[in-house]
Amino acid sequence: MHAHAQPIGGTLLNRPYKVILALATLGIALIVWRFAAGLGATTALSDGYPWGLWIAFDVVTGTALACGGYAMALLVYVFNKGRYHPLVRPAVLTSALGYSIAGLSVVIDVGRPWYIWRVPLYFWHWNLNSALLEVALCIMSYVFVLWIELSPAFLERWGTGEGKVARVSRAISPWLDKVLVWILALGVLLPTMHQSSLGSLIVLTGPKLNLLWNTAFLPLLFLISCLAMGYAAVVLESTLANWLFGRPMETKLLAKLERVAAWGMLGFVVLRLADLAWRGHFALALRADHYAVLFWLENLLMLSPFWAAFGPRGNPGRLFRGAMFLVLGGALFRFDTYLVAFNPGPGWHYFPSVQEIFVTLGLVALEIAIYIALVRQFPILGALPSRRPAEAVHQEERKWLNAS
Repeated sequence: MHAHAQPIGGTLLNRPYKVILALATLGIALIVWRFAAGLGATTALSDGYPWGLWIAFDVVTGTALACGGYAMALLVYVFNKGRYHPLVRPAVLTSALGYSIAGLSVVIDVGRPWYIWRVPLYFWHWNLNSALLEVALCIMSYVFVLWIELSPAFLERWGTGEGKVARVSRAISPWLDKVLVWILALGVLLPTMHQSSLGSLIVLTGPKLNLLWNTAFLPLLFLISCLAMGYAAVVLESTLANWLFGRPMETKLLAKLERVAAWGMLGFVVLRLADLAWRGHFALALRADHYAVLFWLENLLMLSPFWAAFGPRGNPGRLFRGAMFLVLGGALFRFDTYLVAFNPGPGWHYFPSVQEIFVTLGLVALEIAIYIALVRQFPILGALPSRRPAEAVHQEERKWLNAS
């Protein structure tokens, strides 16, 4: 049996946290400026490049990195691998924050955000042939599903004591336990739909997408990559959280999880190369241009976890680096597909403005700040705190992370 989840506790407003808050505050201030001045004054977007950094990274890449909750739900509740259960709640928290930030990115990216509330409500105007509509509806629904999946952690914390909030929390908990199985089913269905539809969406650009990425298998490739990236993100999040908070690492469990991610990315690379050869465009990957370089860099980064996952066991540093390279490879694939490999025609150029870059950095900082605040106050992380002095734990983890 694994130890029950507990709040981390400790001081929140330390110096590193204040730096993170300052960066998040800057991002929020620039978002306010975007709404005051408009997209033209704050971004480098154009008619040729209507989607930029906020979509390619914050939404398309960010939601894949936030698929840890989806990937763990499949593993634990569908394939009945209960030993991974301690990793579910932190994965769901990361997913809830990641998808919420992605939703906020969409709101600040669209031209008339004050109409976005009409998307789920004006169903008589829906274009049922639209891949973008399916993505929008699924992501909106999935944000709510994720926070409902995480709500038992809040109810556990609020349910202690004798106040009104405690009584309401204890009354809600049994009812929530009964309906949670249906919520979990939605939590598996919705990402399967919208992650594959993100691939369908970019296929619609047709000849504007470079042939190294332009394939009818993009929906399947997006789905496979989000699962592998989700597992790798759980390894990264767990390793960093346990190291920074001075908690014991579940190295064996994370090693098994990284093997799942490694096999998933191996299937991704094999399918991608086979599809490229079958379409007769493999010669494009052998050209001396930046597209070919990015193509091979993506695949090599995705295959790198095999070095960590199937090497010597008990080495958190090796696992961390393998998961990091896999995440970088998957992120690069999605970023390239939506931005670098997209060519709207002659005369159009795009590079993110300073405001776009700092908004993205601010949103990432905001996500980290909320994560730290929640794990300190609510029972999210599953392992018990280490009884060793914090400095001793940190020295040991630094040694592991630096080991080859």
